[in-house]
Amino acid sequence: MTYLAIWLLCQGLPADRGKEETMKTRTKQRYEARAKVVKALGHPSRLFIIDELAKGERCVCELTDMIGADTSTVSKHLSVLKEAGIVKDDKRGLQVWYSLSVPCILNFFGCVEEVLKSNIKQARKAV
Repeated sequence: MTYLAIWLLCQGLPADRGKEETMKTRTKQRYEARAKVVKALGHPSRLFIIDELAKGERCVCELTDMIGADTSTVSKHLSVLKEAGIVKDDKRGLQVWYSLSVPCILNFFGCVEEVLKSNIKQARKAV
């Protein structure tokens, strides 16, 4: 699915304007698009990368040093985030620089932190 198709789905428009789709199909496609984004967030290293990119753009070499993984592993993580539309890249000479394409993803992190705080409260009540 292309970024345009995902964007159109998120706007409530059919991905293929020439065809009528049922609400069920559009709803399923929308949830699949959402799942792709959430799945891209499903690794601690990718969450770390997003936190770092929130501070400003970074090249692969910087992220590799920060994460402590090899370049190919970090590049794969960045590829997953890019494919999901979370980060964008800018090739400058031999280096590729990454930045957040949608900084609002950080709002999601705030929500996750609230869930974690709530879980801790519930666990303390149970003890």
